[in-house]
Amino acid sequence: MAQAEISVANGRHGVVLDVKDDNPCNPAPAGNKPPPCASKTKEDSISSISVPFIQKLIAEMVGTYFLIFAGCTSVAANLNYDKVVTLPGISIVWGLAVMVLVYSVGHISGAHFNPLSLLPLPPARDFPGNRMQEAWSTGALELICFEMFIWDYYRIYFVLQSVKVPAYIACQVTGSTLAAGTIRLIFTGKQDQFTGTLPAGSDMQSFVVEFIITFYLMFIISGVATDNRAIGELAGLAVGATVLLNVMFAGAISGASMNPARSLGPAIVSSQYKGLWIYIVSPILGAQAGAWVYNMIRYTDKPLREITMSASFLKNTGRA
Repeated sequence: MAQAEISVANGRHGVVLDVKDDNPCNPAPAGNKPPPCASKTKEDSISSISVPFIQKLIAEMVGTYFLIFAGCTSVAANLNYDKVVTLPGISIVWGLAVMVLVYSVGHISGAHFNPLSLLPLPPARDFPGNRMQEAWSTGALELICFEMFIWDYYRIYFVLQSVKVPAYIACQVTGSTLAAGTIRLIFTGKQDQFTGTLPAGSDMQSFVVEFIITFYLMFIISGVATDNRAIGELAGLAVGATVLLNVMFAGAISGASMNPARSLGPAIVSSQYKGLWIYIVSPILGAQAGAWVYNMIRYTDKPLREITMSASFLKNTGRA
């Protein structure tokens, strides 16, 4: 029986194959590995997810809760206590919260905390169509069979994603709403301040700013979290620093949301929906553009050895 497992971590897709010789679909001669059974492997792939799905959902909800609670509490404290936190302080809180949560639950759920990080699709070159055509032209029938097997698992992956993405987004919005509700219970009466995002100037000004900073954030995420040539250990630091920087210069203009869940939670709790469309539409467009631009420039013809020799500045300093 053919067994397989789909594992997804930090935007990468891996397929681990464990093929045995008792394939009922197409028995092979002794000494040769049989081609996989498509109907059987489809069933195995759905039941062999490495980490329980419910565990990922809990991690996303808890992580989003603590992210929004830390960031929005700093905003509430700054409004209620004579600007004691200051804008640089709020920026540091948001950046540090993102960084520590990425390192805490990134290995469990991917540490998205943002519906936008679930929307961009992998680039088309990740699919094995070109290799299948090459195998057909060279007569490599075994390679064709293997590529069809991998393509089948990509289709299964997208079917699973169509179920997982809405569940992830629901947990993120729930975590954000619970965090905003907790803050409203803590700061009552005269201290009840709206900790969501509102345009400080015109709607168009905030729309453009949100587009730019979300583009920047998704471009960085695509580089450090989805490209295997990057230094994966520094992903949390890079993403957290990007959030800190964006809040530092854009917080006074638009609130520096970059995350529809961050704006939706406080808006739902406070029933304050003015300008909410800006923080949903603009970040979606900015994230898609940022991911698309990075995918356009990430392609390389360099051999793997050359990439691994030049990708890490830690290795280069070690040689020096």
